[in-house]
Amino acid sequence: MKGIILAGGKGTRLYPNTITVSKQLLPIYDKPLIYYPLSVLLLAGIRDILIISTPEDTSNYKRLLDDGSKLGIHIEYKIQDKPRGLADAFILGADFIGSDSVCLVLGDNVFYGQFFSKILSDAQEQIKRGGAAIFGYPVSNPKEFGVVEFDEKYKVISIEEKPRNPKSNYAVPGLYFYDNDVVKIAENVQPSARGEIEITSINNDYLSRGKLSVTLMGRGMAWLDTGSPRGMLKAAEFVRTVQDMQGFYISCPEEIAWRRGFITSDQLLALGEELKMTEYGQYLISLAEGTK
Repeated sequence: MKGIILAGGKGTRLYPNTITVSKQLLPIYDKPLIYYPLSVLLLAGIRDILIISTPEDTSNYKRLLDDGSKLGIHIEYKIQDKPRGLADAFILGADFIGSDSVCLVLGDNVFYGQFFSKILSDAQEQIKRGGAAIFGYPVSNPKEFGVVEFDEKYKVISIEEKPRNPKSNYAVPGLYFYDNDVVKIAENVQPSARGEIEITSINNDYLSRGKLSVTLMGRGMAWLDTGSPRGMLKAAEFVRTVQDMQGFYISCPEEIAWRRGFITSDQLLALGEELKMTEYGQYLISLAEGTK
């Protein structure tokens, strides 16, 4: 399975912070925002990753992550010259995806939960049988999200984008698993009224063929909004609180790569030494030396 992180757009809701820097490079407490979706893909065991960003920002992502080899993974980059909708990721990434299935995660999504790894592996197992897998997360303001409706057996009935009268309070987070059909579907999606290729159109195509499944993220899972300065601050406070209480870091790509066996303890130690003047670096060193 391949992985795509969509980190484009202008981040206008965060102006003036994002006038000169990509939103996904801003910090959520002690690490760049893009570390969080990157960690999702690593938790899913995905090692071939495409990052899609703007002409202005792609070089900065390359400076931060390079080709991914330090994490034992492979990262490629693709430029999206202007926002054309989430589904454009599959058109831009068609050659990268090849004949594989794919996971798309939006670059500004933060997830945390004890059973998250199992949720991801279950979604991957579903995709092996074909189709698409999305998630539902309970929110108090469903009118602001894409909303999934399902029956008592969790069979998807409908998906609507920012509905006036939501049919459920379950929003669809920015995390999607698809079989290889998604490339062809995306290529045939007609732009919406706002001129974008909507991810909802892709999901509705799978739904019309009875190949769309939903997994609910309930209590024990956190999906954090980073779409505003207030949301960024709340996410940072959440990460700081959990890390201070537990002593383990949230969405630390180096640690996940190490625990997944992508890199050795010596490689983890070397990564920690590069950042040894920071608490983040000291954390990596403590993991590598077995003191954590």
